Amino acid sequence: MNNKKILVTGGCGYIGAHTIVDLLNAGFDVISVDNLSRGHLRMLEGVEKITGKKVKNYNVDLRKMDYTEAIFMDNPDLTGIVHFAGYKLVGESVEQPLEYYENNLRSLINLLQCAQRFGVFHFVFSSSCSVYGNITTLPVSEDTPLGIAQSPYARTKQMGEDICRDVARVWQEGNISLLRYFNPVGAHSSALIGELQERAENLVPVITQTAIGKIESMKVHGNDYKTRDGSCVRDYVHVMDIANAHTKALQYMLEADDEDNCLTLNLGTGKGVTVLELIKAFESVSGQKLNYSIGPRRPGDVEAVYANNDKARKMLGWEPQFDLNAMMDTAWRWEQQMAKEQISVHATKEHLHLN
Repeated sequence: MNNKKILVTGGCGYIGAHTIVDLLNAGFDVISVDNLSRGHLRMLEGVEKITGKKVKNYNVDLRKMDYTEAIFMDNPDLTGIVHFAGYKLVGESVEQPLEYYENNLRSLINLLQCAQRFGVFHFVFSSSCSVYGNITTLPVSEDTPLGIAQSPYARTKQMGEDICRDVARVWQEGNISLLRYFNPVGAHSSALIGELQERAENLVPVITQTAIGKIESMKVHGNDYKTRDGSCVRDYVHVMDIANAHTKALQYMLEADDEDNCLTLNLGTGKGVTVLELIKAFESVSGQKLNYSIGPRRPGDVEAVYANNDKARKMLGWEPQFDLNAMMDTAWRWEQQMAKEQISVHATKEHLHLN
């Protein structure tokens, strides 16, 4: 397994950077491609501090085939690809659907064309539980029928999965894994890498930014659902557990000889957590009293969704290691680290342009 080289696209992003750490710790060599439109070199600096290994990043837009091909020509010893690069903001995708289709699908197609042309036949696709649409049965298994996508972002994931399946059918060797994650949260335990969001879009960054004062107060959208405490239920999973699943998927594909060369797996803890339970967990580990209020339900919110992760456990031997307290503790320490370093997305981008 040692010295097998893996290309991680979106390696300067949230999940990409954490996955690079896990791959390096497992003995893989890694190169990154990230055009820094959404990613930040600060993440690879953190990776180097954690692992002691410097990862080369190609500042390339994967929609440009010539530049994408050049990466493969420069690295003829590539063994596998983990594909994270893409736009992921639901609201933005609703406002700019064509931008999302063009970016997310064109980059995937170019990458798969290069994988086929250069013989890199182990491919992991970053998918999402959003492919299931509005859930009517729980827990969600890989056999749950896919519903209507609720955003162009989610539809690009559905379409991306279809593209990968079609390609896998014609590959005479190799395999593809489609990993559907639920709600990645937290940060590396060193607090050297984590999630950078200038404007918090997800619940955990909203919580930590409220606690540290970036956001004055936060609102819980509804407390009259048919759940334990009336708030929505989601499946939160630590980002390093998500990262480890990508490493295990690659290891499995490198060793597997299955007739079905396209594997679909849910990545979640299998446990539902309410919004109010998440807030209480944060207050417990941080010692901070959160300024929040209860508001009306938000249109489009699903009452509850959580994963059946039996397949990932069985096929990959994957076991989530981080509990809810660890998720909130690492997220909070990362938020404090950002405040200490005065890190912001805007400042990071300025720094990148200057260097």
